[in-house]
Amino acid sequence: MTDSDLIRFGVAGKVLEILDKATIPYTLFSDFKANPTVTNVQAGVAAYAASGADFIIALGGGSSIDTAKAVGIITNNSDFSDVVSLEGTAPTRKKSVPVIALPTTAGTAAEVTINYVITDEVNEKKMVCIDPNDIPAVAIVDAELMYTLPKSLTAATGMNALTHAIEGLITKGAWEMSDMFEIKAIEMITRYLETAVNYPENAEARNGMAVAQYIAGMAFSNVGLGAVHGMAHPLGAIFDIPHGVANALLLPVVMEYNVPAALDKYVDIARAMNVYTPGMSKEEAATASVEAVKALSLKVGIPHRLSELGIQEEDLAKLADSAITDVCTPGNPREITRDDIYALYKKVL
Repeated sequence: MTDSDLIRFGVAGKVLEILDKATIPYTLFSDFKANPTVTNVQAGVAAYAASGADFIIALGGGSSIDTAKAVGIITNNSDFSDVVSLEGTAPTRKKSVPVIALPTTAGTAAEVTINYVITDEVNEKKMVCIDPNDIPAVAIVDAELMYTLPKSLTAATGMNALTHAIEGLITKGAWEMSDMFEIKAIEMITRYLETAVNYPENAEARNGMAVAQYIAGMAFSNVGLGAVHGMAHPLGAIFDIPHGVANALLLPVVMEYNVPAALDKYVDIARAMNVYTPGMSKEEAATASVEAVKALSLKVGIPHRLSELGIQEEDLAKLADSAITDVCTPGNPREITRDDIYALYKKVL
């Protein structure tokens, strides 16, 4: 399972060549969108059944790996074949068929998490599915697979990883062990993302980002996320905006909103991003951390306004209605209402 761009740019060929040399037969499936849908998953389930395959190799970013997770789960748990019943914490009984995940982006950490996201195109919503049975059997995180990633996608997926790390650090479920991973991820993304964007074949930066997004995923998969993801999901489901772009655009404004509920953690963020100076108050450190996120986002070319992505003011009510019911939103460290979410969307319009 891999997307058409990776086939076109020859990345998939590297894997297929190995299978060919080993005389391992395979069927190639690429019929899914960047925000994979219920229909895409059902097509994948049918293709897997027709192929007679024993396992799935998922090559790509979150779209490839999330589609593979859903197909693998449904194949071994056919009572969830409608796909929509997988939303939330579905009571699946059997592990997925074995999935070998080869991420080509440094962002989603789908290869190590218990989460996957599928778009319900009928109801225009992203379904966050949480299931320990979906974790890939093997994850091969090889930075060489990321060298051909375009600048814009390197930036968006990298900021997605930063969102995972920051939300995972301040979410209600966070604790000492998850904090350890998230702080290290923030530190590494601050160090490596800009270089990875501007010098795509810099091995140190690519590998640094690959490791950073992986450890951020290990942590947030155990503790949850917050309102940034809750607000980003409707942007993807309704307007097909790339997940990393949506997260990056929303992250600073939601960070500002959450300052009163996680002040000490913002000092940790400021230290990890190298913007803390001796004598700073906690409030000053919080401001510095938010500004550092804004500055990094600007350096790597992320849009800063929803209007740049075609969103209009009349769209905000529908977005807010969806975001307040998203499974990630309750993890936000500061209580948030539908009106609060509307105001935050408007702030970045």
